[in-house]
Amino acid sequence: MVSDIYILNEMIKDNAKISPEENYSKLKIILPEPQHPDSSATIYGLPNDAITIKVDTFKSPDTIFNCSNDECKRSDFVIISDNGNKKVILHIEMKTTKGKTNKDIIKQLKGGDCFVTYCRKIGKEFWNKQDFLDGYNTRFISIEHTRISKKKTRITRNPGVHDSPKRMLKIDSPHHLQFNHLAGK
Repeated sequence: MVSDIYILNEMIKDNAKISPEENYSKLKIILPEPQHPDSSATIYGLPNDAITIKVDTFKSPDTIFNCSNDECKRSDFVIISDNGNKKVILHIEMKTTKGKTNKDIIKQLKGGDCFVTYCRKIGKEFWNKQDFLDGYNTRFISIEHTRISKKKTRITRNPGVHDSPKRMLKIDSPHHLQFNHLAGK
């Protein structure tokens, strides 16, 4: 049986993906802030079975939608991992400074979730895999102050698991982020 990650790698163009790098026999991913080349966040401990997609490479649907309720917004990245036991989808929005407002970030994270829903439907309809991207734990993360600084990483947790845009995990001044921590494992 073909894995979800294999299908996603076939479905998504290479220029919309970020390749992981080796880091002491494990993998790490460097997420660049799209509008600021000197700003990034690195996530360590990335599973071998993961794909990182630059969601904002997906053309804005403003050719069809009016965007009157911000339905054209989307998050910066989605990381999808399926190692057979743990299935996780991480939605990540990055800001070089303090984010606009929670309301704006929530809309961007919702837009990223809509992108994954679209991919899910394509996998089921065009790849004939009826359980495509089903059964995944979804997590929402906002990373702020991504420029290199000497500040200590601060994490703000809302009550419960960060499984909805309104309960996103907020990270300020990210240093040495771990995939398992972001995934809530």
